[in-house]
Amino acid sequence: MVTRILKIHPNDNVLVALQDLTKGETIIHDGHEYTLQDDIQAKHKFFMQDMNIGDPIMMYGVLVGKAQRFILKGGLMDTENTKHASDPFEFRPYNYEWHAPNVSKFESRTFNGYVRSDGRVGTANYWLFIPTVFCENRNLDVIREALHNELGYAVTDKYKSYTHQLVDAYKNGESLLESDSNSIGLPNPAANRIFKNVDGIKFLNHQGGCGGTRQDAAVLSKLLAAYADHPNVAGVTVLSLGCQNLQVHDFMNDLKQRSPNFDKPLFIFEQQQSQSEEQLVKEAIRKTFIGLTEINEIERQPAPLSKLVLGVKCGGSDGFSGISANPAVGYTSDLLVALGGTVLLAEFPELCGAEQQLIDRTKDETAARKFIQLMTAYNQAAENVGSGFYMNPSPGNIKDGLITDAIKSTGAAKKGGTSPVEDVLDYTEPATKPGLNLVCTPGNDVEATTGKAASGATLILFTTGLGTPTGNPVCPTIKVSTNNALTKRMGDIIDINCGPVIEGLKTIEEMGEDILEYCIKAASGEVIPKAVQLNQDDFIPWKRGVSL
Repeated sequence: MVTRILKIHPNDNVLVALQDLTKGETIIHDGHEYTLQDDIQAKHKFFMQDMNIGDPIMMYGVLVGKAQRFILKGGLMDTENTKHASDPFEFRPYNYEWHAPNVSKFESRTFNGYVRSDGRVGTANYWLFIPTVFCENRNLDVIREALHNELGYAVTDKYKSYTHQLVDAYKNGESLLESDSNSIGLPNPAANRIFKNVDGIKFLNHQGGCGGTRQDAAVLSKLLAAYADHPNVAGVTVLSLGCQNLQVHDFMNDLKQRSPNFDKPLFIFEQQQSQSEEQLVKEAIRKTFIGLTEINEIERQPAPLSKLVLGVKCGGSDGFSGISANPAVGYTSDLLVALGGTVLLAEFPELCGAEQQLIDRTKDETAARKFIQLMTAYNQAAENVGSGFYMNPSPGNIKDGLITDAIKSTGAAKKGGTSPVEDVLDYTEPATKPGLNLVCTPGNDVEATTGKAASGATLILFTTGLGTPTGNPVCPTIKVSTNNALTKRMGDIIDINCGPVIEGLKTIEEMGEDILEYCIKAASGEVIPKAVQLNQDDFIPWKRGVSL
């Protein structure tokens, strides 16, 4: 019999609908009857008892809201009767005992990655173009079109062909209103590549480097240096205008500070010192082509799973995110930590309500207090401009059952599993300690993935309940669906489906092991995630202003 409802934690006073439920029907759970006062759509919650104004609402075993009016037992939780609330948090002496999962089936496993001179191992072999200022974006676009088309990295040929068909139909006087249901499919990512060991040529278009505050330029410099130093990057071309706030020497200083022994091919071009734009672009293409021949000599070789650095992210979340995909990814995280690998959990606005749990799991007092300081300062900055973490859920989140930020956040924190927190990193700081690391980034999908890659993630697991077509230029991003309907509807962007967890056909542990198996294949280049196939190379630097 398929389960229709779920109580996530013994201390909860709400039940989650796994299927659509009808007003007036009686639900039986654990020997108790609940007559529904409203229609309850799948992913939404109803109350297990009468609620008075101010009563605490518990989910995942923690405070996630408070009742705003009297609510009958069996009533729907919504934005009218529930407001965000979360418990205060503080440092407490470390007394956490972790029960690591059984990793015997993975202990001898390896992945085929790109071993770098400093011992880190990449899951891809990319050439990276970096502009120090937005003025160079157009030149990057020209170079991208030339290199992608000629070297076999373009993914838009199918759309060009389709547009050509429409042009022909228009010229021939044929109707353009007829529905065309024929799929034009995903590109074959390696079919026509000249350089077989170069997985991609990537471009960090951005809107910074000048015109903003000097502080923003300084943060951007550290971010770009982190990307140049990334283990998935084998060579770098930098384009500069010359007069911008972010000078080349600032970038180079940050790069040397981050990687004193940096030894990758690095070419720098400054337009205001060039004879012409044509000369700049031609020379950048020529030098890069030579560099590509060099990094094409690098081949994949076996490496232990402890060399993986896994970023975990959720976006387009729904009421099933904290029940299926996020806990499954959390189990994957625990497996990797137990194997000596590294996991990065970020999105600080989406840890609201889970702070105390994470503080209690943080082994080092200095790191724990750093987390408290970063969370407090971030939320205060949001409140100073009339916002706050409590305003984080989007309309899509709310529509699909995430009524308060604490509900969204406590479910989001499940991606980090249950292992101890080894370190806390501010934005762009590199992860140097194996195990679970907390990374300060916004919850915004692209700003968060941008920050995870800066801290060294070599793969990103991105869970979604509504569907989010995004990725990262240097870090292969694997999309994990929370439910069957999304996988069926948007299968062209989804890699892994956690819908069987909702159906009761797979356990969280089984799903977590499946996800790790996929990660091993993706890290080895045996499977190419959809975001990579589609060149979903999204990159948004965080200006350290208020971004949720």
